[in-house]
Amino acid sequence: MHYLDANATEPLRPEARTAMLAAWDVVGNPSSVHAAGRAARRVVEDAREAIAGRFGCRPGDTVFVSGGTEADALAVHALGQGRRLLIGATEHDAIRAAAPSALTVPVLASGVLDLDALATMLADGPPASVCLMLANNETGTIQPVAEAAAICRAHGALLHVDAVQAAGRMAVDFSRSGADSMAISSHKLGGPIGVGALLLTPELSAVAPLIRGGGQERGRRGGTSPVAAIAGFAAAASVAGDCSSLAVWRDAAERAAVGCGAVVVGGDGLRLANTTCLALPGARADTQVIALDLDGIAVSAGAACSSGKVAASHVLAAMGLGALAGQAIRVSLPWNAVAADVDAFATAYARMADRLLRPLDSRAA
Repeated sequence: MHYLDANATEPLRPEARTAMLAAWDVVGNPSSVHAAGRAARRVVEDAREAIAGRFGCRPGDTVFVSGGTEADALAVHALGQGRRLLIGATEHDAIRAAAPSALTVPVLASGVLDLDALATMLADGPPASVCLMLANNETGTIQPVAEAAAICRAHGALLHVDAVQAAGRMAVDFSRSGADSMAISSHKLGGPIGVGALLLTPELSAVAPLIRGGGQERGRRGGTSPVAAIAGFAAAASVAGDCSSLAVWRDAAERAAVGCGAVVVGGDGLRLANTTCLALPGARADTQVIALDLDGIAVSAGAACSSGKVAASHVLAAMGLGALAGQAIRVSLPWNAVAADVDAFATAYARMADRLLRPLDSRAA
């Protein structure tokens, strides 16, 4: 199997595995006051300091949660109190589900947020909060967060940035982003599944919890801290840098697919180096995913978190791609990709395109 679905989840980094094995030997609940509890708490707080330092946030303003979806939901809960909510048209379903009544800010054909539309919408109405992805999970398109933050500040709006796909693949600095909150997720940067963090400015640090319990995370998120997962998260974050070196292989995969009739979605804009979205006119996305899987290539169509279902992408529809929105797959190279993965993809994609696009009569012959 050649795994090319890193934007769904990255392979576990060895540093994360080592940190988790060590943390599993620490017996104790981090909320307990005895020595065993204090030892577990030290693991959690060391990890908090590491995550905060890695992404430009104060440790006390770093809230551990179960992952990107919960981080987004908590941010919408925190920023949306008494404010209008505005979200980009290509936001992840985690944001769309948390803010079902939000106003939608359109994107350009490139997938980049229409900043003029954002300014107009913010000027027309009461105070607002805005949600914007730093890097799109389907196309890799990188959004102009700094410019959006400046527009938000000019109109007294708050800004939440979903950096789940960006963290560990490009430079991410919460303190310099202009955002009021930021979501990151462990398993998107090579840590374990089941843990993430919401980064907050000091002004928002006292956010009320969505999940109530024993007052963990300074009263902002109830539930016993998953000590080993948090340790693995911090270890992965410490070694996950940018993925610019993967651009060479991404471009090679694109050349092979374009040679078979594919269209690269958002290829002219600024993108994550590991991500390409390939639309094959006339071939359904789910059929492509299955055909490649049978050939030993793991890719996806749209977001992997949609309960396993494949449907026309709302991201590509928002970009004005029409029927192509249901004919595109996502190829996302993991941190440990090798040249053989791309070579295998190119061979399998050519076979798939030939099978799916060749006229039935010629196939029968």
